[in-house]
Amino acid sequence: MKTSQSPMRGSLFLLLACFCLEACTAVDYITITQPLQDSETIVSSNQTFKLGFFSPANSSGRYVGIMFNVPAVAVVWVANRDRPLNDSSGTLTISGDGNLVVLNGQKEILWSSNVSNSVANSTAQLLDTGNLVLTDNPSGRTLWESFQIPTDSYLRRMRLSSSTKGQKIRLTSWRNASDPSIGSFSLGIEPQQTPQLFIWNDNKPYWRSGPWNSSAFIGVSAMDPVYLNGFNLVTDDTGLVSATFTYSSDSGLLYLELSSSGSILQKVLSDRKGDWEVTWSSQGSQCDVYGICGPFGSCKPHGSPICTCLQGFEPRDKVEWEGGNWTSGCTRREMLQCERNNSVRSEGKQDGFLKLPNTKVPDLAEWVATSEDECGTQCSNNCSCLAYASYPGIGCMHWKGSLIDIQQFSSSYGADLYIRVPYSELGKKRDMKAVIATSVIAASLFIAVSLYFCWKWWTKHKGKDQDDQVSSFEPAYNVENMVSKTGDGAKLEELPLYTYETLAKATDNFEHCNELGKGGFGQVYKGKLLDGQEIAVKRLSNTSGQGIEEFMNEVVVISKLQHRNLVRLIGCCAEREEKMLVYEYMPNKSLDFHIFDSDKPSVLDWKKRVTIVDGIGRGLLYLHRDSRLKIIHRDLKASNILLDKELRPKISDFGLARIFRGNEDQANTRRVVGTYGYIAPEYAMEGMFSEKSDVYSFGVLLLEIVTGRRNSNFYYHENELSLLGYAWKLWNEKEAVKLIDAAMFVPGIEKEVLRYVHAGLLCVQEFAKDRPDISAVLSMLNSEISDLPLPKLPAYTRRLGSSESDSSSQRVGSINNVTVTIVEGQ
Repeated sequence: MKTSQSPMRGSLFLLLACFCLEACTAVDYITITQPLQDSETIVSSNQTFKLGFFSPANSSGRYVGIMFNVPAVAVVWVANRDRPLNDSSGTLTISGDGNLVVLNGQKEILWSSNVSNSVANSTAQLLDTGNLVLTDNPSGRTLWESFQIPTDSYLRRMRLSSSTKGQKIRLTSWRNASDPSIGSFSLGIEPQQTPQLFIWNDNKPYWRSGPWNSSAFIGVSAMDPVYLNGFNLVTDDTGLVSATFTYSSDSGLLYLELSSSGSILQKVLSDRKGDWEVTWSSQGSQCDVYGICGPFGSCKPHGSPICTCLQGFEPRDKVEWEGGNWTSGCTRREMLQCERNNSVRSEGKQDGFLKLPNTKVPDLAEWVATSEDECGTQCSNNCSCLAYASYPGIGCMHWKGSLIDIQQFSSSYGADLYIRVPYSELGKKRDMKAVIATSVIAASLFIAVSLYFCWKWWTKHKGKDQDDQVSSFEPAYNVENMVSKTGDGAKLEELPLYTYETLAKATDNFEHCNELGKGGFGQVYKGKLLDGQEIAVKRLSNTSGQGIEEFMNEVVVISKLQHRNLVRLIGCCAEREEKMLVYEYMPNKSLDFHIFDSDKPSVLDWKKRVTIVDGIGRGLLYLHRDSRLKIIHRDLKASNILLDKELRPKISDFGLARIFRGNEDQANTRRVVGTYGYIAPEYAMEGMFSEKSDVYSFGVLLLEIVTGRRNSNFYYHENELSLLGYAWKLWNEKEAVKLIDAAMFVPGIEKEVLRYVHAGLLCVQEFAKDRPDISAVLSMLNSEISDLPLPKLPAYTRRLGSSESDSSSQRVGSINNVTVTIVEGQ
């Protein structure tokens, strides 16, 4: 019996083996008889890439895409990016005319390779490079390939190209993380005499790599040997410029992605984390935004402010420049001598060139066929030549128009740029050593004289007894003494010291009718000095949580700040155990007076609120990035936003502000200070604060301005814990339009207001790393970033509907708006 069944068993085994071999071998092709259904995938022969249907995060739409064949999802190409399927009935197949098509359940074509000369007998194959290729079977001719129409990802051996004849292959960003349709940004090559990579935002330059020197883009400071081993630019006989990258080592998974916010991100699969890790970004700082400092402006990432005019130039619009808007750029202080005389040379006062080392050279260079030695000479002999540079692998470059998109690197990257300046500017350069020497001598003399007078004062006063000190008419403590007490050696910059009598007289002896407001710090009074200047006097209460340290902190910090959206500190007083700060008077009070009072008609329509939000944001940007000191406010709220006579906002109250020095990005404290409802969770819970802490407060303030409702007074309304929770709920229900303050509503503003709500929710996300910086927020609000990412859960909303004790809820909210100190940070 066993013997007779042996051949049958052998045949059965052979059939099963053949079936298993076919089933277990990954198919990497699609034919007209072998389509790809929604539940299936094909995999490249080296198992690196797969092709199949997918849904992006937070989306139910179905798309056909090429992905890395790993658990960590990374979609590198999308077919039907503008026409998603609504269900799982989709098919990817070869049509009767030989084109590759995506069909829905009704056999309607949602996407096609659209090849006019296709043949019926064709096959689509996924190659090991991630390229999907449509081939004519009889001839083996390539009819179409996905590398010719890339989406947002740049893979090894993929070719970006461009020519003066209009041919181009560019990357195009997703609209956002949940929508792969074509976004605002594109990446490609500009086929100039010296080719460069560009990112465009709706056809406007947004980022630039600098010229190619046959091995690197010299305007990318991080272009180290890793890049040098892989990038290559080639120009063919037709003028087509093509860029590829391969890398010398094929180990590891790596690709470049053009993000929906306009950054090139280098992503590597981390073995340790099991996820994709960003190892480089084109947007390392604000200086990487094209032309941020305008014509003849230079950007320095760690400068304060980041933009300065080139030597010999001054701001074209000083008001805008001081306000942190540098796009108008700079203009010459003095005309060039060759322009005056309509000739290149004149006796005794020849123009010359100043050297800017380690520079990202300007855009729009003209390549000149000459030697390095002759490069400067030819530019000097041509009055229209405003700058020149020579670089190995590129040669001589001249610039004849506006010098735009200049950046100063801190190390040996970039090129030496020579700027044409008048003779008078050259003299300044020559006299610099003498100026330095004179300054050193003067400083030494000043220190010696100061030490002498300090010694005289000490010998005169050290013998006085305690009774003499008490009976003295000198104040019990003064500003100079308090500087030493606080340990802050920062120099006060020409800040007047007022006497108690002066301020008492200005405020009618602090008459109640002159009181502008009060809070946990004390009272604010309106006053008028003898010269007629109106002032606001902040009189700190002795019982206030703001003591000498906060008082001196505000004096030291704000005396160094000058910005149209920061309140101006005029002076201070420290006499008779009093601590008073003197500010410019704001006739329209604080923002909370206007947006939270439902008993009176609002004077703030939507247009005014937009102006106020923009002003607050620009003031915050100045504090974080553009002032000489990096400052975290730590108490940004509606009552600390004052409005001038034209309803322009000014950030006030710097008593809790913290100066960050050097490269410090965040700090830790055991003394958590701020206002309930505005404090970021990482600060309240762990004592960690940074720029993102202020961004959180800005987000709360933004939602309050839109809704006209106070976050800290929102508890138990609509069964939500806070305004943030209510906004999050309506946002997810697509009912966010209900948030709009009825006092300002007019038809037609809904779309813009929803963008502000969207940005506000991004600012109040629970984790600091998820929040954008204030520069990005302003770009979102101004629609410079058109496609906003989806917000994640706001802070303090996880406990919604929970049964936790009242005490835990009280920790994140209060019915008042008083600045508090919480000694709970770890």
